[in-house]
Amino acid sequence: MKQRIARGLKLGLSREWATRLARLRTPEAVQDFVTSIPMNFEEQGWTARSVEEALRHNEAHCIEGAMVAACALAMAGRKPLLMDMGAAEGDDDHVLALFRHGRYWGAVSKSNGAYLRWRDPIYRSLYELALSYFPEYAKGRRKMLRTYSASVDLRRLDPKLWVTRKKACVEVIELLTRARHFRLVPREQERRLRKIDPIEAHAYSITEYVDPHAYYPEDERQAC
Repeated sequence: MKQRIARGLKLGLSREWATRLARLRTPEAVQDFVTSIPMNFEEQGWTARSVEEALRHNEAHCIEGAMVAACALAMAGRKPLLMDMGAAEGDDDHVLALFRHGRYWGAVSKSNGAYLRWRDPIYRSLYELALSYFPEYAKGRRKMLRTYSASVDLRRLDPKLWVTRKKACVEVIELLTRARHFRLVPREQERRLRKIDPIEAHAYSITEYVDPHAYYPEDERQAC
């Protein structure tokens, strides 16, 4: 515990937040914690809050939750790794925090829907991990996931830019954007993608938190 707190303090966290995150010793505990943070609907405008700011506001969307998870994983002795998943035009990208058990990849994920969250560490490659999200990464009845990135190590950035920054963490977004991306869906197969069934679309529309300032017809609600 003391060692994990010391790592958090070294990253710049206050002792309060370092102590809270230090209790998360496993990726499973990190996922439970990230899931418990209420959804950030950006009611006051676009945000990309740092770890400490997301914790202070007690709100997070996918990239903010991924940074919180990466920080907690780093405090537990793992690498703070993120992966960007790119969507087709008309939908948003999604960001995961990555971890490994042995040679297998898993992911911690903040999502308002049920299907783009945790992945057990059973995937032999990032391609396999990204592919596991493909069927459920949908908007309306369209399957939207198109690309995934190489892992992005946040140790490349000063912790002041993603752990404690008061303003938007644009450097993290730029790092993810510049990361090498790989096509998940071959271009020649995009037009052959089958739309999901209406019952699937209904299931994917179920969200944990309802955005109080937006209305989406049932077939247009997003899970991310």
